[in-house]
Amino acid sequence: MRRALVPVLAALTLAAPLAATAGQACENKSLAPHEIVLQMDLAQRTVAALDASGARVALVARAGQDLSRYRLRYSHMGIAVRDHPAGRWTVVHELNECGTASSNLYNEGMGNFFLTDLYRTEAQLVIPGPEAQDKLAKLAATRTPLRMHEPHYNMLAYVYSTQYQNSNQWVLETLAAALAPSGQVETRAEAQAWMRSKGFQPPTIEVPAAVRLGARMFRTNVAFDDHPFDRRMAGQIDTVSTDAVLRLLRMVDPGAKTHTVE
Repeated sequence: MRRALVPVLAALTLAAPLAATAGQACENKSLAPHEIVLQMDLAQRTVAALDASGARVALVARAGQDLSRYRLRYSHMGIAVRDHPAGRWTVVHELNECGTASSNLYNEGMGNFFLTDLYRTEAQLVIPGPEAQDKLAKLAATRTPLRMHEPHYNMLAYVYSTQYQNSNQWVLETLAAALAPSGQVETRAEAQAWMRSKGFQPPTIEVPAAVRLGARMFRTNVAFDDHPFDRRMAGQIDTVSTDAVLRLLRMVDPGAKTHTVE
């Protein structure tokens, strides 16, 4: 199913009108009617859970792929904003453009966020504590989230490199910019430096050599040259998953809570 998306072209702001043009996702697989019903129901229940939480800002994750071999349940995360100019509970997230090596930032309603080929009709909500929510909401009204975006996309981008970025890494670095002391983080490099200062390390994903070779040869949106040589030769890939984002938030925000919408 093709989905109409709204890419951020000029400035990302979660509290002001967005400069944007229309774009299209390039997934041609049509969803069956019952799948659409299930996904719209998931979106509705997710919004209801967010409303019940009293949150202003939250992180929302979906299960778009089967990542159980890597001990991961969710594949993709965005920042959900309650009072967004584009609509209540708009999700701001990075998407890879059609399997290419490029990405963009998008604002989507909750229904559109879930209207994709989900592996599992389930969502994870991560609700920061009140202070962290306030910081994230304030940051969202600045240009910093846009500066956190790197359009050179790599599905397995190394956590401590600015060469590429994957979608969950944008959430992670935007979160770091919000939670760091005021004015300390304005760029990706500064976000990563702050995370290092906290001793942050994402869960390591084990990727065998044969899988790395096949991915590099046949997938334009996968690269390994940003990873430390010894780590990647050992198949130890320190990339950013939704679990990594949750790990950082729990390190610096003890009041954060998680909720599963099934």
